[in-house]
Order: sequence, then C-alpha cells, then structure tokens
Amino acid sequence: MTTGITQDISKVATALQQGLAVGIPTETVYGLAANGLNEDAIASIFSIKGRPTSNPLILHFFSLLQAQPFVEAFHEDLLLLEKNFCPGPITFLVPKTGLVPELITAGLPRVAVRFPSHPVLRDLLASLEFPLAAPSANRYGAVSPTDAHQVQQQLDGEIPWVLDGGLCSYGLESTIVGMEEDKVVIYRHGSIPLDELSVVLGYIPAIKNQANASPLAPGMVKYHYAPNTPLKYFENSVQAKERVGYLFIQHIPEGFPPMQCLALSQEGDLREVARNLYRSLIEMDAQGFDELYIEKPLPEGLGLTLLDRLNRATAKFG
Repeated sequence: MTTGITQDISKVATALQQGLAVGIPTETVYGLAANGLNEDAIASIFSIKGRPTSNPLILHFFSLLQAQPFVEAFHEDLLLLEKNFCPGPITFLVPKTGLVPELITAGLPRVAVRFPSHPVLRDLLASLEFPLAAPSANRYGAVSPTDAHQVQQQLDGEIPWVLDGGLCSYGLESTIVGMEEDKVVIYRHGSIPLDELSVVLGYIPAIKNQANASPLAPGMVKYHYAPNTPLKYFENSVQAKERVGYLFIQHIPEGFPPMQCLALSQEGDLREVARNLYRSLIEMDAQGFDELYIEKPLPEGLGLTLLDRLNRATAKFG
C-alpha cells in the first residue's frame, strides 16, 4: 500500500466505508481515523500505531445531536462548556450507551466524544453515517503530527490516504473533561486552558491527569509525545555544544549558534508556541543531534498544557 495525500473528501470517505484507517486533519493535531462502529477498523488503529488497547480512543462527531444515541448522560456543566467551546478542541468523557464498542473505551463505562471545528473534517463527518474513532496519527508515544506530510512520513504504507487540511491551527491535543462529584474534572490539559474553562464554569476544575494503572482517557500515560532524540529541559547552566539542538520560547541566548536553535515564537505568544511545538520537535529530531534541550514554559494558561506535554516527553529520557 502506498500512502497518498489528497484533498478529495470522497476518496477518504470511501476508504473509511471500506473499513480502512486514514489520516485526517483536526484543529488540534492530525488524527488516525477509522469507522468508530466497525470493530475490525477500530482494531486496525491500535495495530498501525502500536497503541495498547488499554488506552481509550476518542469518538469524533459532527455535533452533540449526532452523538446523543451513544451518550447516556451529558451533565449541565458539560453542556455549558459545549455551548461555549464547540465545535472546538475540547473532549467530553461521559457515560456511554451500548452502541459504543468496548474497544473504543477499553471496557470502561465512559466514552470520550468531541466535536471538532476543522472545516475539512466537519465536511467529512457530515458525509458519513458513523462517527470516527481517532487518536493522533503518529506511532505510539511519538510526537503528534500537525501537517499531512508528517503523517505520511510516520505511517507511509500503513494507510491509503491522508486528507490534507493544511497546518493545524492549535497544534496541541484537545482538553479532556468529565464529571466527578458533580464538578468538572480535567483529565488532560489541552488547547483550551484551565483559566478559560474556569471563567465559563464559575469554579476551578480539579486536575486528574495522571493514570495510576489503566488510563481513563487518552494522553494520561507517563511517557508520551517524545522525539527519538533525547529531550531535556534547558537550564541556565547549560552551555552551547556541537551536535546539540536547542528550542527556546522566544529569545535565543547569546552564544548559542542560530543553526542549532529554534525560537518557537518571536513574540513569546504561547498560542504560537503551542502551534509550533510539535512541528519544531519533529524537525529538530530529524537533524541528527545527539541531544535536544527545550526551555521550560511558565505554569500559567497554555503553559500548563505545554508543561504537561513536555514533562511526559522528557520523562522518557529522565
């Protein structure tokens, strides 16, 4: 099988109807999608990624109305978030009905559902009679792709098509929320930061984003989002060396060779940092450096999400 890149939604829809997995664009990162009601198709996602079946998947729908047959209950606080942030980069962990295959949820009683805003994906979802199960379109544990060519590079020969929707506008995965004791809980930091959720809810959600055993939701495993090149946090004591790459939030310090460095945002804008993070990690990973160092963002706003991803990426090399 040769993996092609296409903008033809009908080609991708046909492949999905045939039970094949494909690459799709979302506003967050590119996904590896298959028919969310076809168990063989769902199983192929785990096989292609090398992902444990104990790690649940997200079901993507055009709208909450389309998702209703698959959802047992949707708490009023989650409805409030859905009205304010959907379609968009937020995922809801909610009680499922019997229509949801057990493989999607790893046998757990709740299913992760989301309603993406990417216009190309919304056109695709509107053309289908089933939801799409889709994690990120990378090998398990690797950095998530944010353009179609990165998907093709990672999964070439495994899928027939990558639907090209351009660069992802957010660049980090969706925020995952659910309910515990009648309050919203964050299970994965994502593209919608904690402070924005808190303003809408009128309270600060608890954060439970670490899995003690089997993860409740995607993105909760300890080691994740990592390049092949050892990645460490940059500290002021770090000196410039040959064959080492450096990623900085905004400013490249004096004495560090520009050819070995990347600034993630000229303005220090964390939304731009988020948009550029995975793409930059993939680019630097391909340069053949012995090590990579990355500046640690401040733990505020989107910085919490960036820290979550980088803590999991650097943990692999700790």
